[in-house]
Amino acid sequence: MDGYLGVIVIVAVVALLAAGGLLLYFKPGRKAAPPVKPPEKPVLPEQEERPAGVAGEEGEGATTTLPPPVKPAEPAVVTPEIEVPPPSAGRMVRLRSRLARSQSALGRGLLELLSRDRLDDDVWDEVEEKLITADVGVAPTRVIVDDLRTKVKVLGSRTPEELRGLLREELLAQIDPDLDRTLRIQKHGERPAVALVVGVNGTGKTTTTGKLARSLVGDGKKVVLGAADTFRAAAADQLQTWGERVGADVVRGPEGGDPASVAFDAVAKGIEEKVDVVIVDTAGRLHTKTGLMDELGKVKRVIEKKATVDEVLLVLDATTGQNGMRQAQVFAEVVNITGIALTKLDGTAKGGIVISVQRELGVPVKLAGLGEGPDDLAPFDPEVFVDAILGE
Repeated sequence: MDGYLGVIVIVAVVALLAAGGLLLYFKPGRKAAPPVKPPEKPVLPEQEERPAGVAGEEGEGATTTLPPPVKPAEPAVVTPEIEVPPPSAGRMVRLRSRLARSQSALGRGLLELLSRDRLDDDVWDEVEEKLITADVGVAPTRVIVDDLRTKVKVLGSRTPEELRGLLREELLAQIDPDLDRTLRIQKHGERPAVALVVGVNGTGKTTTTGKLARSLVGDGKKVVLGAADTFRAAAADQLQTWGERVGADVVRGPEGGDPASVAFDAVAKGIEEKVDVVIVDTAGRLHTKTGLMDELGKVKRVIEKKATVDEVLLVLDATTGQNGMRQAQVFAEVVNITGIALTKLDGTAKGGIVISVQRELGVPVKLAGLGEGPDDLAPFDPEVFVDAILGE
C-alpha cells in the first residue's frame, strides 16, 4: 500500500509541474521571439559597379529600366576660310596674254591688209569691213579708215613698224585713254560710297559684283554686299558665297521681296558698320519690260534717301555686240550710268564694242572680265588692250 501511495505522489507532483509550465508559457503579454534575419548574400564586384535599376545577367528575372537615350552631338559649324585676294593694280597686265589670244586676230588681219603692195579702194573696204565685224561701229570705223588713208599717203613708206604704230595710234584715239576710268568708291566722311550694279540676265552681273567686292577687299577696303536681285532664287546664295570667301557681309531679303528694301537695308548696315563701300546687285531685268525698268529707278531713289549713289556700273556681255548696245541705251535712260563692266572680253574677237559703247553712252569702260577665275576682273587699261589686239 505504501508503495502505491509513493507512486501516486510522484505522478501528482509531475502533473502539477507540467501544468505550471504550460501556464507560464501561455501567460498574456509574453513577447514573441524576434525573427531570425537571413544571412546577407555577398555582393560580387561586377554587381557593385552596376548602377541601380539596370538589368542584371540574363535569366535573373529582375525588372529592367532602360537608360535615357543619349542626345546626338550637334554638328560643328564650319566657318569658310577667308581668302586674301591680290590687289587690283596691274591685273590687266598680268592677264594680257589671255586677252591677246582672243583679240590678236583683229590686229593681225588689219596689219596684213595694210601691208599689201597696193592700197586701193578694195583694200580699204576690207579694212572697214573687218573693223565693223569686230563691233567697232560704223561711225568710229569711218573715222579710223579716213585717218589711216590720209596718214599712209603722207608717210609714203609703209614698214611693218610704221603701220603698227599708225594703227595703234588710231585705235587708242578712238578708245580715248584720257577718259577718267577710276571707280567712284571714296567714302563721304562716315558714310560709305555706294555702287549700283545693273544689267540684263546672263551678262555675268552677280559674278561681276562678287569679283568687284573681292578686288576691293584686296585693295584693303571693307565691303558690304546688297543682294537686291530677289527674283532669281540662286542670286542671293551666289552672292553670299562670294562674300563669305573674302569676309564681306551680305544683306539679303526673302525671295520675291522688295529689292528697294534690301538695297536700303544694305546701305543702312554699311553706315552702321562704317564700311568703305556698299555694292548693290540688282535683278537681271529684261530691257524690254518697262515695269521692271521703272523698279530699277525706284531702287536708286530709295538708296538716295540714305546715301549718295556714287557709281552705277552697267554690266555688258562683250559677245552680244549691237544687241548689247541697245541694252546699254535703255539702261542709260533709267539710271545715270557712270561706267561699264565688259564681261567675256577674253572669249570674243569683237573687242571693238569697247569703242562703240563708249561712243554711244559717253561713259568709259572701267572694268574688263578676262576669264572665269575669281581674280579675272581687271581695271580696264586702254594701252594694254590695244597692244593685246596688235600683238607683240
